[in-house]
Amino acid sequence: MKFKLELLNKIMPTVLYISGWRLFFYSNEGAEPIHIHAQKGDMECKFWVFVEKVDIKEAFSYNLSTTGRKEIRKLIFKNFDLIIDSWNTYFNK
Repeated sequence: MKFKLELLNKIMPTVLYISGWRLFFYSNEGAEPIHIHAQKGDMECKFWVFVEKVDIKEAFSYNLSTTGRKEIRKLIFKNFDLIIDSWNTYFNK
């Protein structure tokens, strides 16, 4: 089990687990603009992160409820700097 988790974190590095959400990115996405994926239960989404504007924009979602959307947006804004720092550190930006 530990091996599977380590492999998963290499392919999809996890930035944060919070309130049942897993915030992560894929290890092959460094050429794309900064963004974050989030998953909780059967809800999934991706948000673009605009550093200069301190803003985010939903790129896609699957089974994301209105409540889930509000919750994940708040969590992304609350952890905005951590997401950016994690992206830049992982992709050596």
